[in-house]
Parts: sequence; C-alpha cells; structure tokens
Amino acid sequence: MRGPRLILAVIVLCFVAVLLGSMLTRQAVPGWYQELRRPAWTPPGWLFGPVWTCLYAMMAVAASIVWRTAGWPAASTPLVLFTIQLALNAAWTPLFFGLKMPGLAFAGIVVLWCAILFTTVAFWRVSRTAGWLMLPYLAWVSFASALNLAIWRLNA
Repeated sequence: MRGPRLILAVIVLCFVAVLLGSMLTRQAVPGWYQELRRPAWTPPGWLFGPVWTCLYAMMAVAASIVWRTAGWPAASTPLVLFTIQLALNAAWTPLFFGLKMPGLAFAGIVVLWCAILFTTVAFWRVSRTAGWLMLPYLAWVSFASALNLAIWRLNA
C-alpha cells in the first residue's frame, strides 16, 4: 500500500480510535464529569474535540511518513510502538469515563505518555518531520496527565 491509500488507511485507523472514545465520553460528560471538581485551569469542553482532531491527523501523517520513508520491515518497530500507543490512548477513555476511575486512568495515561515518548523517538530516527509531528501530541498528553491527576486528587 503506497501514497494516498496508505495515508487514508492510517487516518482511518486513528479516527476509529477517536470515534470509539467519543461514544463513551459523550455519555459520561453531561452527568458524572460535570459533577466532578476540576481545577480552575481546566479547558472548556468544546476545546477537546478540535484539539484531538488535529492531533490524530498529525499522528496519522507522522505514521504514514514513517511507513513511506522506511517501509514495513525497516519501520516495523516504530509502527508497532505507534499501534501500542494508539491502543493505550483508546484505553484511557473507558478507564476515566467508562469506569469513572480517575486514579486508574492516571496510571494508564502515564503508561501512554511513555509509549508516546518511545514512539516519538523511534519516528524521529526515521524522519525528523514525523518526530516533530508527534511533539504536540506528547505536549497535550502531558497537560492531560496533569489535569487527570488534579481531578483525581480533587475528587479522592
């Protein structure tokens, strides 16, 4: 698979993860999440959708660059890491919103952050552009980790 079809396939994979997470989020936000104590620096709810949309698009482009640049055999480790971090990303939403367990979700997001860091380094070794495209995602998950921790502590 090459060119536009490859990019489309990676984008579809990323957005499937978004859709699965949004189904759980949509149900929990109006009730449970609104009742939680949150820090004053919590972003408005409308911001999360556009930010995640941009991040997933950047992740998809980064993964497709790695795949196109190195091909499967050479890029297998970075792409497996990418898949692992994507699965961990998808797992956070059920932990936080589905099970309503911010403490367990915080543990999950710490593991996710590490996986994103490893993926970013692996992507960087194949393509600096791909590595740069992952940095906003790492920054946002750093912020989300701090927010998750604060919510957990405020509601423990």
